Amino acid sequence: MLLLYTLKNPSFPEYIFSTECGIMCLDMHSMHPYLVVVGYYDGNVAIYNLKKPNSQPSYKSSSKSGRHSEPVWQVRWQKDDMDNNLNFFSVSSDGRVVSWTLVKNELVHTDIIRLNVEGTTTEGPEEFMVHTTGCGTAFDFHKQIDYLFLVGTEEGKIYKCSKTYSRQFLETFEAHNMAVDAVTWNPYHSKVFMSCSSDWTVKIWDHTIKRPLFIYDLNSAVADIAWAPYSSTVFAAVTTDGKAHVFDLAVNRYEAICNQPVVAKKKNKTTHVQFNAVHPVIIVGDDRGQVTCLKLSPNLRKMPKEKKGQEVQRGPAVEIAKLDKLLNLVREAKS
Repeated sequence: MLLLYTLKNPSFPEYIFSTECGIMCLDMHSMHPYLVVVGYYDGNVAIYNLKKPNSQPSYKSSSKSGRHSEPVWQVRWQKDDMDNNLNFFSVSSDGRVVSWTLVKNELVHTDIIRLNVEGTTTEGPEEFMVHTTGCGTAFDFHKQIDYLFLVGTEEGKIYKCSKTYSRQFLETFEAHNMAVDAVTWNPYHSKVFMSCSSDWTVKIWDHTIKRPLFIYDLNSAVADIAWAPYSSTVFAAVTTDGKAHVFDLAVNRYEAICNQPVVAKKKNKTTHVQFNAVHPVIIVGDDRGQVTCLKLSPNLRKMPKEKKGQEVQRGPAVEIAKLDKLLNLVREAKS
């Protein structure tokens, strides 16, 4: 099912769409919030229009139109193309990153990149070369550089890719020992991204350096991570032991400033976390279908103190400088 809620009434959804197949991921369009793109377990993608109340998606891929052969793990809207057509990307276990464009009421697909694992080419029968495909699990697009994106895989690698150069990866990061569950660019700093994995770790990277700058071991598989929209140094992570962790690197760069159980039972596993773009609220999803809405206490969102006669500097430049200061400390320590 696809359910859409409002915080004004969290007990019952505003919109309910029943589907024939499990939905693995979704993304709401930033300019047209009534358009929701979803990825299914059977490899299809679809667009729902909330202005049209019927329960069927307005547009859906098919086996003829390039659907994935494995589950779709992430979908993400992109800027409209040159002809102002709607455009989104999808990543799947089948190793394809696909661009979908809505042209004349039809979804047209283009394979952007295939995740062939380097160094694993084997000779098949009659000297055919067989490439081992990497299973895509997560991706994220750079906030400023339009062509640049990252793809995480089940093998623990993260590939830096370009939308315009599909033959080869720009960079390969030997990131984790198990599947990469999420990868996300920092909303302020153009060089920094974060990844998490089932190997219990969260890692923070500078994309121009092959080694991570920060590594956090959370004692359980890390299912999801999210940067705070209001600070370059704050992020949240959820682990499969049912806990939410909030970090602020500016307060403590060695451990979380909050570790809190979100789901009471040991049987529940937390699977997703997301910050509200405006309010100091996070939502956490679990594998039993529950969504928990949590408000961050004032201690978790400390703002710089105002000094007498001085105006507190705020804005993107301040956030970038704050994170840069931390990164320089780490780089000096490592060099």
